[in-house]
Amino acid sequence: MRHFTAEEIDAALDFPTLIDALGEAFRGGFDAPQRHHHEIERFGEPAATSLLMPAWTTGAGAADFLGTKIVNVFPGNAARGLPAVSGLYVLQSGLTGRPLATMDGTRLTLWRTAAASALAARHLARSDAKKLLVVGAGALAPFLARAHASQRPIERIAVWNHRPEGAHRLAQSLNAQGFDAHAAGRLEEAVRAADLISCATLSQAPLIAGAWLKPGQHLDLVGAFTMHMREADDAALKRARVFVDTAAALDEGGDVAQALANGALVRADIVADLAALARGAPGRGGPDEITLFKSVGAAIEDLAAAMLAWRKAGGR
Repeated sequence: MRHFTAEEIDAALDFPTLIDALGEAFRGGFDAPQRHHHEIERFGEPAATSLLMPAWTTGAGAADFLGTKIVNVFPGNAARGLPAVSGLYVLQSGLTGRPLATMDGTRLTLWRTAAASALAARHLARSDAKKLLVVGAGALAPFLARAHASQRPIERIAVWNHRPEGAHRLAQSLNAQGFDAHAAGRLEEAVRAADLISCATLSQAPLIAGAWLKPGQHLDLVGAFTMHMREADDAALKRARVFVDTAAALDEGGDVAQALANGALVRADIVADLAALARGAPGRGGPDEITLFKSVGAAIEDLAAAMLAWRKAGGR
């Protein structure tokens, strides 16, 4: 059984191919139950959380796979000088159940999350979107920048972060990769100037105000994964045509789930999910529409990414 390190996953995956693989997965042939969420009491420190995300293909023979991502969140690790979040992916044969590979779950998550946002943008962002704003400068941010740039003719990338030094570091890193990137000063100005806005933060209060949005923009909301977090205000959601990755976004995470809970949105306001878009449901309806995509993550994304990495490395 092989183990894929973060570096080996990076070598196996690229965004156009992974985005295509996720589109194929969302069109059908994959199944995933609701994720398992378990709280673990820890003596003398905050409770930990263990998440189990299984998925499997519904085909047969050599194309049959199943897999499970295990993600552990241990807030007490901060005092130990360790990351709070760790993950492992286990890929298995769907024909025999035989374990095939383990993979760095954290890196796999970065790739598939960015690819899902870019898949949505393929259907929702204007085809001539040239100015990208990345809000947040964490580990996911550079993946989002590269994924969106693979789908739209991005010419300039602005980066805003609540700590300016983080924005400067990310901009420098993107410039080193061949992008024209810079750190943005005022968030409002950066939002007003952008064609595509991609947010990946842990903010507990809205960062993007609906009053700042202009016709034709696409807003990608990836952070705010609990009901105590928020990246865009109700006005932003009410101005936009709203799309989600899966139905889980209606009940989990901030933004859409919060807006539904407080009455700012009703379920009929959610236009479609990523599966419907991948199967041909209408996305952007015109050049002046404001579109919004909320992602909370899906196990079929992990499985599609793991299958692609396995095959690219010569697995069968």
